[in-house]
Amino acid sequence: MAEREAQKIVQKAREYRSKRVKDARSEAQKEIEDYRIQKEEEFQKFEKEHTSGNKKAEEDASKDAEEQVKAIRSAGDKQGQKVVDDLLRVVTDVRPEVPERVAVPGKA
Repeated sequence: MAEREAQKIVQKAREYRSKRVKDARSEAQKEIEDYRIQKEEEFQKFEKEHTSGNKKAEEDASKDAEEQVKAIRSAGDKQGQKVVDDLLRVVTDVRPEVPERVAVPGKA
């Protein structure tokens, strides 16, 4: 009889220990999940704060580049025809000349 009582006590102790291990695992899993969520929120906040600065820099760079493109186009509109005329004149009005470093026969 005492043996059976001892077995029951041991069995209950094992069941209790097994239940406590399961509870501890569940609790640890919940803490891990909570910690992961907390870190994810911190990361999102950090990313939001730091990417907003990059967006501002990108907008400023884009605005500056657009202004430079406008200035280049404006200069092209003002002097573009003159440049084209000069290029056509130089290409079509050919004047062959002997370079100075080349000796001309009969002059030497």
